[in-house]
Amino acid sequence: MPTSANEAPRSAVTMKDIAAASGVSQSTVSRVLNNAPTRVPIAADTRERVIEAARHLGYRPNPLARGLRGAATNLIGAVVRDFSDVFYAGVIESLVVESMAHGYNVVLGHVHGQLDAGVPLTTVLETRHTDAIILLGDMRAYPELLADLLRTSVPVVGLWQGTSPLEFPTANPDERAGVRAGLEHLASLGHRRIGFLSAELPNKYRIREEAYVDFMRERFGGVPAGYLQRCPGSLDGGESALAALMGLPEPPTAVSASTDLVGVGALHAAHILGVPVPSRLSVVGFDDILIAAHTVPALTTLRMPIGEIVGWGVSQAVALARDPSERSEPGLAVFPLPLIVRDSTAPPS
Repeated sequence: MPTSANEAPRSAVTMKDIAAASGVSQSTVSRVLNNAPTRVPIAADTRERVIEAARHLGYRPNPLARGLRGAATNLIGAVVRDFSDVFYAGVIESLVVESMAHGYNVVLGHVHGQLDAGVPLTTVLETRHTDAIILLGDMRAYPELLADLLRTSVPVVGLWQGTSPLEFPTANPDERAGVRAGLEHLASLGHRRIGFLSAELPNKYRIREEAYVDFMRERFGGVPAGYLQRCPGSLDGGESALAALMGLPEPPTAVSASTDLVGVGALHAAHILGVPVPSRLSVVGFDDILIAAHTVPALTTLRMPIGEIVGWGVSQAVALARDPSERSEPGLAVFPLPLIVRDSTAPPS
């Protein structure tokens, strides 16, 4: 609440204030609030009296000060590759909710738009005084950041690391299997002429495109000329790529998009071109972003297991932060992407 003109602003409550209010020493307050081990157990009524005094006075710990003292800060630092990517908005929301469930808050930093690929960790996060760090997205383009993370004593967990070197405990979705599941769905409906809209992803990441090429070679002997369309990873990119496909002498009866944004753009292009979906063209997306269920028709897609991956990552980070004796060994956990069938796919007419 703002103070009036004649009222002095309230100073921050300190452990000394709590000690005075609860009738114990400041060191006892510190041990109670930091849950520190003691040789002589603190009586339950004393502990309760300290906690009640802290609550009554409105005490709020200073995470930075705690970090400087070497105490736990109850902060997780999240380094995000690109805030502007709509996919990471859902990831960050899930990360904050999951971290709070474990008693942690999140400090966000990002590397997108940094002019120097040698950006160090100290310029990404406001402070290095966090109990753990979670990487969101492939950071291969930032070698100094990765080197800095390898040197830090703070545990690091990587999520959605793509083809980055395996330096930390890491979780990735099984994107190759996900693309194949979408293509298997189209083939099971009777589609043989299947195109692919390949969004340009950071670091020239082409696992999804490669999965399409391998599937078409194994199932149908190869990719027909013009059926693989690379495009910007945007709505406009999906529109232009689908227009190019439908302009071929023998256009596909189905398309798989490497992201939902591109898939939604394809749906819009089909509408503009007068190509009904799904009676003349089936469309499959990838990620299951929020809008995918609300397009007309609703988009069949592969659901990215955001909750499962983030839950795994936070659990790993918290466990490593709470037990410094645990070593942060590199390893890879792989999560499947379920196929969500909606109204944008049907047998070819």
